[in-house]
Amino acid sequence: MHLDVQDLRNFYYRSALGRAAQKVIRREVLRLWPEAKGQTVAGFGFAVPFLRPYLADSRRTIALMPAPQGVIGWPAGMPNISVLCEETAWPLETGHVDKLLVIHGLETSERPAPLLDECWRVLGPGGSALFIVPNRGGLWSRSDRTPFGFGRPYSQSQLENQLKAHAFLPERHTTTLFQPPLNRRFWRKTAGMWERLGGRLSVIAAGGVLIVEASKRVHAPSGPGLRETVRRPLEVLKPKPEAKPV
Repeated sequence: MHLDVQDLRNFYYRSALGRAAQKVIRREVLRLWPEAKGQTVAGFGFAVPFLRPYLADSRRTIALMPAPQGVIGWPAGMPNISVLCEETAWPLETGHVDKLLVIHGLETSERPAPLLDECWRVLGPGGSALFIVPNRGGLWSRSDRTPFGFGRPYSQSQLENQLKAHAFLPERHTTTLFQPPLNRRFWRKTAGMWERLGGRLSVIAAGGVLIVEASKRVHAPSGPGLRETVRRPLEVLKPKPEAKPV
């Protein structure tokens, strides 16, 4: 079940814990995708806190928000680019998205398989998608004080296997958000230390968020076409026998 858009907005923009989470996750997104010049960027779920860096240089940026969640106008003070849509029927042309960011969308969906099919449909050849989900082994998925405590948390293998089953090829993965999901002043003041320490000891201290970058896998065409097999393709490189004099 999707969270309400007002709760998501209040978390990321009006709470110290949410602003800290936004900062950490955005840093990882920018590390994986440093720019999107001339590209079409789309986000599904509640991706707007992480789409802002691409507004200036991208060809087009779209924020897709599922109907059960609700929609807000975004970005503030600029022409609206957020769209309310059906979870598995997006108002986008097939194969026109270069970068797709999915956060607070997959783990809360009641139809994850059709949702992944829709992600695959809109992504163009050579495009990539970032799937950001609660980490099953992290502290954030165990607390309902944040949006990462709702829905189905994933392990890396669970997420990658699900992506492979829907014609995605996982390319890179990372975890982040090592600070505890607590609002007390001590934990907020030491958040940077926990992120630095967790990045070095990620095998021991699991991050609260799992990020997997995947590309669109396109199968070979199965329709009619050239099917003859050249059994000895190097035959053409052999010198031709000299013609006998007549």
